[in-house]
This record gives sequence, C-alpha cells and structure tokens, in this order.
Amino acid sequence: ILRTLNSWFWWENIWMPINCTWADFVDRDGLVFPKPHQLYATIPYAFVLLIIRFFSERYVAIPLAKALGIKNVRRVKPQPNPVLESYFRECSRHPSQSEIQGLAKKCNCTVHLVEKWFRRRRNLEIPTVLRKFQEAFWRFSFYLTSSIVGFIFLYDKPWFYDIWQTWVGYPFQTLLPSQYWYYMAEIGFYWSLLFTLGIDNKRKASGRACDFMAHVVHHLAAIGLMSGSWCGNYVRLGTLVIFVHDTADFWLEVTQL
Repeated sequence: ILRTLNSWFWWENIWMPINCTWADFVDRDGLVFPKPHQLYATIPYAFVLLIIRFFSERYVAIPLAKALGIKNVRRVKPQPNPVLESYFRECSRHPSQSEIQGLAKKCNCTVHLVEKWFRRRRNLEIPTVLRKFQEAFWRFSFYLTSSIVGFIFLYDKPWFYDIWQTWVGYPFQTLLPSQYWYYMAEIGFYWSLLFTLGIDNKRKASGRACDFMAHVVHHLAAIGLMSGSWCGNYVRLGTLVIFVHDTADFWLEVTQL
C-alpha cells in the first residue's frame, strides 16, 4: 500500500512537464537539480534557528527592550486551588455568576475570592509586553535578514528584473548554492515556528482553538508550497515569491514591536 501511495504521490504527470521524467533530473554536464530528499535537512536547520532565536531573544531583544523602556510587569499569581484550576482548564475561563457561586460553595470560600482568583488566573494567560516584544523581534530580525540576503542573492540575476526569465530553460535549470540555502533557511524557519506554536505566548493569548489551527494551517501551507516548488524545480520563481513575502512581513512585524 505504501509503495502504491508513493508512486501516486510522485506521479510524473503531476510534477513534470510533458515528456519529462524523474530520470531527467539526475545531475549531469554541470547541471545540479533540487532533490526531494534534501528537504529532510530543513528539520535540523529548524533546531539551529531555535537556538539562534533563544540567544537573540535573551541577549539582544531583552536589552533592547529595556533601553526602549519596555518593562516586564509582574503579575500576581492566584493561590493554588486544584478545583478552580481544573474548572479553568476544562470548563470555562469566564464562569457565569451562578457558576462562581457554585464554585465558592465547593471551595468553601467567598464569591469575591473566586472572582479574584479567575481574574488573576486569566491575567497569567495574557503575554507581557516584553514577551510580545521578544517574539516580534525574532520574526522581524529573520524577515529583515532574509530580505537583505535575498536581495544580495537575486539582484544580479536576470529573472529578478524580467520574470519571464524564470522559465528560460525550464525544467533543466541548474540549482545555485544561494538558492539552496535560501530555501533551506526559509523552510526551516517555518518548521521552527510550527514547533514553538504551542508555547509562544502570543499564539496562546487568544485562547481560541481556531486561532491556533489557523496558524498551524498557515505554517504547513507555507512549508508545503515551498517544498512543492523545490521538488518541481520552480526554484527561480520560488525565490522571487519568498523575497516578496519577506520584504512585506518584516514591515508587519515592526508594528508588533
């Protein structure tokens, strides 16, 4: 079954132009082609980016935030209460008045104390301004760096000025080292965002599953589209699309700083 599914997925009529097969994409005569198995490398690259993110947030973003007067406001933690904690996680973060009264009786405390406990507990879920700044700073730094590096990689390429040049010689276009690293870094970055989606405070702040799933779908779609263009050797066009998106994204992250 797996062999059949694999043959269907890599069906040449889907990936290849007419009269082209996967056998035509073997390196020869100075031509180097993208290979699907190279995409496995994006996973370790993602962990490298996570390490870079840790140090940039800790040793660059935090000092910068302090220089800009951004402080990490301490929030008062509610008293440990297994009953209220269980209700908060499994039932509702905003219980009704009747539910609060029932919880007060169950915990043998006043309604006012239950209301205060839920208010403080909700506040813990809201990311601090400093934490928001750290996350936005990392994404801003990556998009800005990627935009600059992308321009350096592309400015001397004819398809940067004439989009029709992306199809000259297709699909037998050799893969450049700059294109390899550009793709690996971008796909690895979106893997890293996917890995940290559950712990990033900014993503958890809304408390809505639909927001979380929207980001999951977005990151998977980005990875899938870039991986698909890699396998089909749409690398020239792909690098242009990546560059356009990154030059827009770093301006969006500026608004989050």
